[in-house]
Amino acid sequence: MSRTLCLAQDPEADELLSTDHFATLLGMLLDQQYPMEQAFRGPKKLADRMGGFDIHRIAEADPQAFEELAATPPAIHRYGRSMARRAQALAAYVLEHYDGKVENLWSVGDPDGKEVLRRLRALPGFGEQKAKIFLALLGKQRGVRPAGWRAAAGSYGDDGSRRSVADVVDAETLSQVREFKKQAKAAAKAG
Repeated sequence: MSRTLCLAQDPEADELLSTDHFATLLGMLLDQQYPMEQAFRGPKKLADRMGGFDIHRIAEADPQAFEELAATPPAIHRYGRSMARRAQALAAYVLEHYDGKVENLWSVGDPDGKEVLRRLRALPGFGEQKAKIFLALLGKQRGVRPAGWRAAAGSYGDDGSRRSVADVVDAETLSQVREFKKQAKAAAKAG
């Protein structure tokens, strides 16, 4: 992996995101209807409560107990119980289809950008936009650059853009991404 991520805006949470691909993937799953940096702190909250972060333990946890763990304040998300179910579904999918190794999404079979995007879209809780943003995050910040990754990521792959989590490297770029989203929302509302 490349440099330390700065998505959670918290050193310990960002360290987990930087060293565990499933933590990053889970943070991306949680990044909806919730402040981005809070979403990316979710994996660290789970790690603290579970005595470590492990994809197997997440997938195999008792669903009700895991929901309670995720919803206990401070919850991993505004919709902690619902996101706990999604987190377990994501963990189970990665275990079943990628041997529990998130990096297999972009390394097995030497896939190009379009194929990595297809694999990301197939993940539970990942639609087109979330998949493109994660592909851009991989390319821009993790050094994962399969052939055609920028084109497959669409505008999220644009060099120098400030439109998504893929572009957040510090507090200043977080503010720039927030401003971009605010302007895009206002433009959509006006149009």
